[in-house]
Amino acid sequence: MGVLTTERLVVREWELDDADAALEIYGVDKVTRWLTPAMGQIADTDAMRLLLQAWIEDQPNMLPPRGRWAIQRRDTDEVIGGLGIRLLPPYEEDLELSWQLRPEAWGHGYAAEAGAALISWAFTQEIDELFAVARPSNTRAIGTAKRLGMTWVGETDKYYNLRLQVFRIRPSDLIDG
Repeated sequence: MGVLTTERLVVREWELDDADAALEIYGVDKVTRWLTPAMGQIADTDAMRLLLQAWIEDQPNMLPPRGRWAIQRRDTDEVIGGLGIRLLPPYEEDLELSWQLRPEAWGHGYAAEAGAALISWAFTQEIDELFAVARPSNTRAIGTAKRLGMTWVGETDKYYNLRLQVFRIRPSDLIDG
């Protein structure tokens, strides 16, 4: 993918040096309680570094638009979040867009800004749609999905054996910026 740049953000591949910043996302209960069972809370910097190493090694083998990326502020170079596109279980047919931000970055529109850039790029990779899933009580994620122009398509327990709200976006749904 290379690097995506928005007005305030850079979306780029993860680096091992991001471990401390990534732990402030994936090591925080306020964030990880909303994640799927496939991704638990990370205990310490060493564990975060091992997970980043796995993500970095997996990235070249993933068919675009799949992958995991860091969200970095342009003005401070601070890593404030992560984005991902991956196959949803159990059938591995639907592509899920996910986003996670450190709590201090919530409420500034960063997830929607970075997500919109990633969606635009993803639709250059010969895919027809992307999905986002959120627990019904995760109002922040639901709000971000709507700000991204995603349409609510229902509630299901098909993914992760959890009751989840499902949102979808197709190329024809893109919001003109």
